[in-house]
Parts: sequence; structure tokens; C-alpha cells
Amino acid sequence: MVLQAEEGLLTTPSARILVATAVPAERDAVARAFSSPDSQDSPDSPVEQIWQPGVGLTRTTRTAGVWDLLDAGVGPARAAASVSAALTAARLAGTPYDLVVSAGIGGGFQPEAPVGSLVVARRITVADLGAETADGFLPVTDLGFGTVHHYPPRSLVRVACQATGAPAGTILTVSTVTGTAARAAELRARHPQALAEGMEGFGVAEAADAHGTAVLEVRAVSNPVGPRDRAAWRIGDALTALTEAFGKLAPALESWNRHDDQ
Repeated sequence: MVLQAEEGLLTTPSARILVATAVPAERDAVARAFSSPDSQDSPDSPVEQIWQPGVGLTRTTRTAGVWDLLDAGVGPARAAASVSAALTAARLAGTPYDLVVSAGIGGGFQPEAPVGSLVVARRITVADLGAETADGFLPVTDLGFGTVHHYPPRSLVRVACQATGAPAGTILTVSTVTGTAARAAELRARHPQALAEGMEGFGVAEAADAHGTAVLEVRAVSNPVGPRDRAAWRIGDALTALTEAFGKLAPALESWNRHDDQ
């Protein structure tokens, strides 16, 4: 591959980006951004199925980079294992990724993240890793070990927000989806900057951190965080928002300069 002269730029044709979703429907929503008639690269964006040891990927090659899409599985543990396998396989092949994006739909905290909107993580936080005590929940860090936060590069968050118009804040990772008003209120009290919750972001971030790879999380909001009301969910609208977001995100992330934070 020929590298562009400006060092540190994710551009032609060296940008290699892994997008990890939980399920195929989310992966396909991202893929549609690259096959849309509005995509400037769509005539030159063939889709391939790539098989690496233990990892199946959907690959789109664009003018400015290669995008591998992975349905990594539901929950932080499965997501971490799948993404770590993909990162390891790529590094062994001599084609390591420059960036991992955790993407999908999720619940939004109202009114900051209405249904159908997009949010970007300034901070990726695991909300339920710790211990329950008589005085309330203690994060694992208060027990003297582990970590509960990952911070995407500030310049990466900035370009993602500028490209999409999305707000930035905390995206929570939970192993049990919130289903009551009381639980939603508890989470907001502990995490006042929370915009959304999902089930994979922290696992993806843990894998990326272990490999020294930059990470970003974006969520399209399909439902309010709180009492479960399936009739109020707008999964189709959220998947459409995810497609539209990646149509705008792709060129921005391909041209992200990782040295802006240094």
C-alpha cells in the first residue's frame, strides 16, 4: 500500500477501520451507508466476505480506506472476545486496524437523546461492574482494581460530532437493559452526563485498549431508557439513523489525524 505523505493521517489507502456491532441488523445498517446512491464511493465500494481465524467480516474498500464490519455478539464479554480476535488476526496478517468503532442502536436518556437521534461517546463507562452495598453501588475501581471508563481521543470525538451534528457525552454499557423508571433515575444520578446505554461499548473499548488501538462509540437511539414499552420502540428509525450517520462519518473518520491529541 502507498501511504500519503502527511504522517499520521488515516487516508488513501491506509485507513483500516473495524466497526463492531452486536447483531447482523446493525451491521447491515452500517453497510448500507457504503452502498447508498448518495455515497461518493459507492461505484468503487465492492463488498467482500473475509474469513480470518475465528472471525468473519464484511469488507468494503473505499477510496480512502478499508472498512471491516463485524457483528461481534451481544453483551460486553462476547463483544470483547470477538473484537480482540479480529484485532489479533489483523495484526498477525500485517494489516492492523487504525480505529475500532462500537456502533449500534440503544436506549437514550430523555430529553437529551430523543428516539431517532444519534449520540457519540466522550466517555465509555461500564455501569454495573462493581458491588452492591448497604450504602449503594460501588464501582469496581472503588474496590481497588480494574477500570470503569474508557475515553476516545478528543479529536476523534470532535470530528465525529462535527460530521453528524450529534451530541457527545457518556454512553453506558450495561449487562441488563434498564426496564424501570427507578433504575433509569439511579443511573442518571450516578452518571449525570449519560446520554445513552448499550450492551457492548465497554467490551469493545477493553479489547481496543489491550491492543493499543483507538476506539469510538456511536449509538442511534431506538427507545427511551426507562420502563420497557415495546410499542414505543422505533428500531427501524434508529437503524436508518445509523445508516445516515455512517454516510457522514466515513469520510470524517478516514481523514482523522490521530496526532491532534498529542
